[in-house]
Amino acid sequence: MDNPINIEPKVIDENRQGEATLSAPSGKSNGKKLYLESYGCQMNFADSEVVASILANEGYETIRNADEADIVLINTCSIRENAETRVRNRLTDFKRRKQEEPGLVVGILGCMAERLKKNLLEEEKLVDLVAGPDAYRDLPNLISEVGGGQKAVNVLLSREETYADISPVRLDEGGVTAFVSITRGCDNMCSFCVVPFTRGRERSRNPQTIVQECRELFEAGYREVTLLGQNVDSYRWNMTSKGEIKNPEEDTTNFAQLMEMVALVDPKLRVRFSTSHPKDMTDEVIEVMAKYNNICPYIHLPVQSGNSEVLKKMNRGYTREWYLDRIKKIRAIYPGCAISTDVIAGFCGETEEQHQETMSLMREVEFEYAYMFIYSERPKTLAERKYEDDIPTDTKKRRLNEIIDLQREHSLKANVAQVGQVQEVLIEGRSKKSEDQQCGRNPWNTMVVFPKTKHAKGTYIQVKITDCTSATLMGEIVE
Repeated sequence: MDNPINIEPKVIDENRQGEATLSAPSGKSNGKKLYLESYGCQMNFADSEVVASILANEGYETIRNADEADIVLINTCSIRENAETRVRNRLTDFKRRKQEEPGLVVGILGCMAERLKKNLLEEEKLVDLVAGPDAYRDLPNLISEVGGGQKAVNVLLSREETYADISPVRLDEGGVTAFVSITRGCDNMCSFCVVPFTRGRERSRNPQTIVQECRELFEAGYREVTLLGQNVDSYRWNMTSKGEIKNPEEDTTNFAQLMEMVALVDPKLRVRFSTSHPKDMTDEVIEVMAKYNNICPYIHLPVQSGNSEVLKKMNRGYTREWYLDRIKKIRAIYPGCAISTDVIAGFCGETEEQHQETMSLMREVEFEYAYMFIYSERPKTLAERKYEDDIPTDTKKRRLNEIIDLQREHSLKANVAQVGQVQEVLIEGRSKKSEDQQCGRNPWNTMVVFPKTKHAKGTYIQVKITDCTSATLMGEIVE
């Protein structure tokens, strides 16, 4: 999976202002309280908001405090071993609580749910219900089964489910930025990735429902949307409003066209997207980005390795040279566009020379940001079946540290170049480190910290950049 991954646990409504519960949209309540906790990629956080909506319609209130919950659902990630370990530890905590509160229902959702259903339900007895990424509509029934004294499971994958008709409950009510899913699943079959097995085949969502969701978000006060998919560039919709397949000779809606439709919702609505697969990044996408000021000049383009032989083993569908040509094309069509990437250190059979090729590619591109990991073998993947995970852990860690150190240099260089500039910043809220400061992102996706102002979050302001670290810009308001 190429989406940037945060393996730290996060309560998805932690930035919520005011009351910490959400009433059911219909006004009914069954008196039950739901706690959601999400791990992993942005898709999981977006899915959790779909789950909250489905259960809100059944009368459940979503709350912030796990100790008050009747139902605890953990939306899980299987992409990295470390993420699975953290989820298991969290489930163990809830298992101890169930000894005192037998009526507490604990369930897992998402990628781990599909992959480890038997272990977690029967062998380790950590959960009461398991729901895969395409089974969230069935959650009310699964919860009812648990209430009847049974374990409940639905991990069936779908070729059609996109949840397009569900309006997600925004758990950061009063928020500024929101995730909007445009595709589900993945067809790429990268050899290291478990996503095709846990999220199923790729399918795109009706563009009109996407545009409508973005319009409703803007009207509700949100000022930035991120279009999400395992591979947004392969978005393709060729259905009529009646659900019939269009004439092959007629135009379909591709990702570039969809992005333009969202940009036209309002010029004050910032548009981002994640993630792009290099083999599907077209010139048309870059041209649309350059055409609209509210489409942020930022592309996440995971490379994973700088060596063509390793890329072939990863089944990435491109070579080192092809990737570098795409970088050159981005910079030719859209000068000044920031580019970030993903890098895996220590893939099966990676030699020291191949590792150095990754380092040399990073030096040639000088990415603004990178998400960097050591390779961890995932069950069911092609790499697990075909290749030996033969790089010693110490070697993996050493290579990763070298990659991190190099990227830190490049990130600092990119940020230093912005000192002295006046940039438009979208205020996201109070700085995490000081109540006397606010923070927000510039169009290039860099966090900017500045003295607290009278302006509320969701406001665009002009900030002169005065200093920086490798991760953050500091500045002062320009009235």
